[in-house]
Amino acid sequence: MAALTVAAARGAKPKILRSRAAGKLLLLALLTAVLLPVLGRWGNGAWPHELTVSLAGPLTSASNWVIDNRDSHPLFLYFFGYISNAVVLSVRAVYLTLLALGWTGVTVLGALVAWRVAGVRLAAGTAAAFLACGALGMWVPTMQTLALMVAAVLAAVLVGVLLGLAAGLSDRLDRALRPVLDTMQVLPAFAYLLPVVLVFGIGVPAAVLATVVYAAPPMARLTALGLRGADPEVLEAVESLGATRRQRLLTARIPLARGELLLGLNQTIMMALSMAVIASVIGAGGLGDRVYQALASVDVGQALAAGIPIVLLAIVLDRVTAAAGEDRTARTAQPGTPRTIGWVYALAVTAAVALAARLLHGLNWPTGWTLGIAAPVNSAVDWMTAHLYSGVPVIGGTADWAGHFTTWVLDPVRGGLQWLPWWSVLLIVAALAWLIGTWATALTAVLAMAAIGVLGVWDPALDTLSQVLAAVAVTLVLGFATGIAAARSDRVERALRPVLDVFQTMPQFVYLIPVVALFGVGRAPAVAAAVVYALPAVVRITAQGLRQVDPAALESARSLGATGRQQLWQVQLPLARRSLLLAVNQGVVLVLAVVIIGGLVGGGALGYNVAFGLAQGDLATGLVAGAAIVCLGLMLDRVTQPTERRARKGA
Repeated sequence: MAALTVAAARGAKPKILRSRAAGKLLLLALLTAVLLPVLGRWGNGAWPHELTVSLAGPLTSASNWVIDNRDSHPLFLYFFGYISNAVVLSVRAVYLTLLALGWTGVTVLGALVAWRVAGVRLAAGTAAAFLACGALGMWVPTMQTLALMVAAVLAAVLVGVLLGLAAGLSDRLDRALRPVLDTMQVLPAFAYLLPVVLVFGIGVPAAVLATVVYAAPPMARLTALGLRGADPEVLEAVESLGATRRQRLLTARIPLARGELLLGLNQTIMMALSMAVIASVIGAGGLGDRVYQALASVDVGQALAAGIPIVLLAIVLDRVTAAAGEDRTARTAQPGTPRTIGWVYALAVTAAVALAARLLHGLNWPTGWTLGIAAPVNSAVDWMTAHLYSGVPVIGGTADWAGHFTTWVLDPVRGGLQWLPWWSVLLIVAALAWLIGTWATALTAVLAMAAIGVLGVWDPALDTLSQVLAAVAVTLVLGFATGIAAARSDRVERALRPVLDVFQTMPQFVYLIPVVALFGVGRAPAVAAAVVYALPAVVRITAQGLRQVDPAALESARSLGATGRQQLWQVQLPLARRSLLLAVNQGVVLVLAVVIIGGLVGGGALGYNVAFGLAQGDLATGLVAGAAIVCLGLMLDRVTQPTERRARKGA
């Protein structure tokens, strides 16, 4: 009887009180009502000055200590010095090998590797890509960049796989590594270039290490995603056969995560190559340096001539690594020919070609075989600026679009955020994070947002947040729509693949000049640059997640008479929820990664502060703004990514 009474009492509760979300919001409202009189003492406007802490003194002292002890302290001599030497030797070994092969040897080697793993078609494309690099007059810079990227990608993959294994096999390590990965990926490269240069000096070691920090997180995230998404039934079957934990990892988890591992390798390569221009700022040389010098003189054509080889390198490496993972070598080898013998043949042919080229004095690309594209490209940019910037009938010019987007979207969002009392911003963040997670999630998000105020950059951070929200919204709308189309049509996927490669690997500085020429200087071109950079990753991850939905579930839906639209909304999207959330996460962090680029074209706010700090050697200004961007990324991650327990309940 007592149990029935309790059950009846529970059933008599209003529906809103039985809702877990409503209960959280009610508790949060009560807590706010209690704390509001205390919080109101510091005002209801922007973050109170009394709650800020200046880091200028400690950071300046740290910078001076590094400069004074860099050549004498054991930490630099016997730790950082060894790391620097190892990086230099690795890059130099790869570069000297490429130079010794000559342009014919490198081209033949690339084509033979592509032929062994994918067939004649990709081999021809690889050879054409290398020949195009030479025809553009960029052979030596291409080899410099390729050597740098080989070392950086190998190191990034190694670091990413180790971190991904740790996060994929342990919930505790996953929670601990998430903010670390967020920091590595969200902290703008310009922010950590200064401390890296302080420790390692200007040159190749600093460039490689900065690239590793930026390119390793996608490999780690996707490795963890693949390990955690392994089919439980397969794991139970392997465990029932008496397999140890190590055997389950090697024979079940890693093979089942093959798609995510290959996608992680792809993303690592793309992001490493996208760092080529930024790395050139600290002495990396190669194609990035050519792009940087061309843009310094506003020569879009010459910048594009150096940017195209970066794209070609990315496409070649992407296709070859993807084909290698698909294990297609059996189809390309002759019947009865062992793979090892096939590789020996390939290396022997390469050595013979390289030797013949050396005897014929053909190691360097012939100077008469170059093609100049700078003049036509500059003419095209001038034409677009003259005819599309303004005065276009009916639709208006691109300058009008930028102005409308700023007036109707960016200004209201920024004004609304800066109008809110500082404590209400924290309250909104807490509510959003708690609704999709736990109290720990909400606390982390609130502390991240509060840290921005403590650092003294509250208003610039809200300005940056308004741009990030606008860019992420546009990116997700376009990315989800395009990813769905690519997942549902092989033809669309094949057509989009080279376009996405170009968008993701073309250095931001290359397309920044045309963007500014079309949209002017301001926050709108900053948002456009962020969308172009973040869109490919969202499209790829969305398409990958939808394509990996269990075919049996789709077949069941079709047998019940579900239409294509019903299959998408009721089967594919719910089952791909984990991948879609990862796409949201990557969209956020990639948009934040381009905040600094936006600061260079009128975006202002935190991006400008980071660029100013690097240009002036002001460690305090640059690192404080960079830390604020990291806090923004951490907060946005917590309000968009449910915890593992919550995700399992919603699945």
